[in-house]
Amino acid sequence: MNKPSIEHYWRQYLETSSSSEQINPNYLVEQFGDTPELANELGQLVLDGVKTATCCALWEWQAEHSALPEVGLHTVVLDGNQTPICIIETTAVEVKVFSEIDEPMAFAEGEGDRTLASWRRDHWQYFSRVLPKIGKEPSLDMLLIYERFQIVYQPQS
Repeated sequence: MNKPSIEHYWRQYLETSSSSEQINPNYLVEQFGDTPELANELGQLVLDGVKTATCCALWEWQAEHSALPEVGLHTVVLDGNQTPICIIETTAVEVKVFSEIDEPMAFAEGEGDRTLASWRRDHWQYFSRVLPKIGKEPSLDMLLIYERFQIVYQPQS
């Protein structure tokens, strides 16, 4: 089977959408994590319905000169091979300090054993890898963009 182009994947979604409201033609294309392996692992958690939230440092959005996500934003999620696996829609966005993330938020991210301790450990490691690339260091008071989402398109295999 040929790998669908991202644009073709998006058009398929629009053709099959039964939404009565107008869908914003702008969308993001992202993979979760910073390695192909992590993108595959986290992408599978999304597909399984375990991962329904994500977060990143505000600094990452600022470094990319990107607008912050808003409710209704659509994202084409890619696996570690840059292949589209689903489309998600943002349902809530909060700005939180790292130390303000609580148990329910950690659980919704679906990673590790889904505890707050696991979330803090794994995300601290992640931020320790990615933030130095943009000249920042993780801190307990760094601002995070915490985003909840739902799958709106996942074609049958």
